[in-house]
Amino acid sequence: MIPTIENLSAIDHKLSQRFIDLDPAGYFIIYLDRETGLICAKHFTNAINEKGLAVDPETGEPLACQGKLERTPTAVFTGRTAKELGMKITEETQPCPLSRLDHALYLGREFVRAEIALVTGGEYIQD
Repeated sequence: MIPTIENLSAIDHKLSQRFIDLDPAGYFIIYLDRETGLICAKHFTNAINEKGLAVDPETGEPLACQGKLERTPTAVFTGRTAKELGMKITEETQPCPLSRLDHALYLGREFVRAEIALVTGGEYIQD
């Protein structure tokens, strides 16, 4: 069978629904700065409670997945390409703000999606 955008999107959508453990090293909010032509990733720390939920390390309160959350990032990474951004995070930052391979794989895919949106002028929404 020849792959189509619809088939490939359906595969990715199904895989996006799977459970993965949270990365205790933190999480990233990815966005585009079109004015400067950069892919940006804010890194935030978190802690994981006994229920497996991400909580604010200072308050112990669960972090909301939706709505506005006011937190200060521990770092903001930028890159002109997905590869440049990924290398800044994984090769130039010590200690590396990632501790799980599935999180690194997810970020790489998201950075490529963000790069495509930046180049094509399309919309980018983090998965």
